[in-house]
Amino acid sequence: MKFVYFDAFSGLSGDMILGALLDLGVPPDTFIQKMAEFDLPVHIRVQETKRSSLRALKVDVHVRSKTEKTRKWADVEKLIANSTFTESVKNNALQIFQRLFEAEAHVHGHTFQKTHLHEAGADDAIIDIVGSCFLFEQLNISKFYASPLNVGQGSVKTSHGILSVPPPAVAELLKGIPVYSDFVKQELVTPTGAAIVSSVVEKFLPFPELCYEKVGCGAGGRDFPDFPNILRVFYGERQSTETDRDIYVIETNIDDSTPEILASFYDKAFSLGALDVYLTPVFMKKNRLATKLTLLAELDKMDTLMSAIFEETSSLGVRYFPVSRRVLERKIVKVRLFGEEIPVKVAFSGPKAVNIQPEFSDCLKLAQKKDLPVKHVMELVKQKYLTQNERKKNSRK
Repeated sequence: MKFVYFDAFSGLSGDMILGALLDLGVPPDTFIQKMAEFDLPVHIRVQETKRSSLRALKVDVHVRSKTEKTRKWADVEKLIANSTFTESVKNNALQIFQRLFEAEAHVHGHTFQKTHLHEAGADDAIIDIVGSCFLFEQLNISKFYASPLNVGQGSVKTSHGILSVPPPAVAELLKGIPVYSDFVKQELVTPTGAAIVSSVVEKFLPFPELCYEKVGCGAGGRDFPDFPNILRVFYGERQSTETDRDIYVIETNIDDSTPEILASFYDKAFSLGALDVYLTPVFMKKNRLATKLTLLAELDKMDTLMSAIFEETSSLGVRYFPVSRRVLERKIVKVRLFGEEIPVKVAFSGPKAVNIQPEFSDCLKLAQKKDLPVKHVMELVKQKYLTQNERKKNSRK
């Protein structure tokens, strides 16, 4: 599985994303032929160009139709649902389009179903959004990261008049995402580009420590003097072991909540994004027996989890501090034993499996059904996995 990091120092748009992804190695003819299956009144051209003396791929989507027709959500949904793309591409594209229509509905005060895109813009957006999702699949990308977005400065002329940058729909789509304004008085992030990255990107952060294989460059429509209007996309293999990364520990000591309340908080915390939750018996002032509630969480879940602690327990205060952790890559493999499928969690350090753990609850059910010791069933499942894995290795030789 692969990752990408969008380096959006010059903002981004749908065509810049397409150009950068194609520049990573997908043949343009494959992309153009696949997009032609929509039978839209568009002509797609992919060519190498330069922006401030730097090379990049430019994708031009020329819409031949000049009618004043519009496309509503139902029209776009039907068009994508009836296409020949995989279900994954369809679902991802519809999620992005849903965000775009929701933003347009909000800023114009329309209902979602009545919100529309002008046909030319909608056809262009279909190529940008579905095309990006198609290329994500072709490149086997599973993780998306991006820099803070340079939205540009000044104003932009639209069908709704002259609007300041970022225009309303873009501003709505980029809520909660780090943005800044620099270099040129132009619109640098388009609604389509904003819809794509706000839907797929997991984290927006300054250029991180990366080990990448390729860099793809997609050109924007304008060529600014002394400022390369290019989106760079860094592409590489997801590491089997994550580097140390900061998470947060949230703690609070509680001596006046019932065990039932504390137990019920477990599910609540996990549903709100906690990475782990556990309780520890402690002694407080005057030797009072109490419970220390501990949560592990990423930064963006901190406020939500702390609010939940105050609402769901009797805690009057919490403490929190950063820690680092390292997590092994893991996958679930199904093993069949006595006619039943048992999930096995396998953790890897590099290519080597270092921990093989059958799912206890499934092993317990099978042990009870067969009147066997559960530890015996777990051993049989583990041995079956090892045998199954060895056969696969031999078949590849």
